[in-house]
Amino acid sequence: MSTRKHTALPKARTLIEALPWLTKHHGKTVVIKFGGNAMVDDELKAAFAQDVVFLHHAGLKPVIVHGGGPQISAQLDRHGLVSEFKAGLRVTTPEAMDVVRMVLAGQVQRELVGLLNQHGPLAVGLTGEDAHTITATKHQPLIDGELVDIGLVGEVTEIDTGAIEALLADGRIPVVSSIARSQDDGHVYNVNADTAAAALAAALDAETLMVLTDVEGLYEDWPNSDEVISRLTASELEKLLPDLASGMVPKMQGCLHAVRNGVHTARVIDGRVQHSILLEIFTDEGIGTMVVPDAEEGKAA
Repeated sequence: MSTRKHTALPKARTLIEALPWLTKHHGKTVVIKFGGNAMVDDELKAAFAQDVVFLHHAGLKPVIVHGGGPQISAQLDRHGLVSEFKAGLRVTTPEAMDVVRMVLAGQVQRELVGLLNQHGPLAVGLTGEDAHTITATKHQPLIDGELVDIGLVGEVTEIDTGAIEALLADGRIPVVSSIARSQDDGHVYNVNADTAAAALAAALDAETLMVLTDVEGLYEDWPNSDEVISRLTASELEKLLPDLASGMVPKMQGCLHAVRNGVHTARVIDGRVQHSILLEIFTDEGIGTMVVPDAEEGKAA
């Protein structure tokens, strides 16, 4: 008798391919920056929540950090407030900050927590203000050789991981909104979510920082080529930074900060692809661009 063919066999092969990565990442903290199209497309949002819950049940410790660019822009338009960006960062007036705070903590975070909690009592939302998780000071970017005032935009000065670590120890999935309070002037600041995620990843001694974006990864020679760099070192990335598009700068600066402060890998992945997180972590091929510390070059991912 011939062996019966099982149509589900390819699924078993996929699971076996994931085995070494499951072993490698088990018990490790993974900080994921949620943003871009993944946070406005309903199917992508649902797939993202499934990925995060999968990571949790596979023994990893996911921490989500989110911004809310599209939602903030839409709400500012409704209020008749102008959106302006400088050096890739949103100029944030006091009026705009009220909207940012409302959208991040009251809309985006609530929706994400709700999606995750469809799979069980897992997610807990907090902002950088809560338990002094993120402390910031006023950030003034250097543009054309001059420091420019862009309003209530914060630069991270300190991270207190206590609340997040307590949630992880309790088997929860922390969902962190990227706003922070200053201990110097008492203001609440809008912190770039890429920057906040990188700072949290470093402070938590995370295994990996993952940044969801609306491109396939870091391009080798954009716009002349759509060839994606699959892997590069911190030093190689640092050389590329001055020539990157402004929107990519905070993401890649965040990746650079993370791997130079104890995070083993930082990855920029295409959030427009369903289940891109699982593809990146649990397959041999991966997806997107991975940044490694200089000393890690040549080692397995």
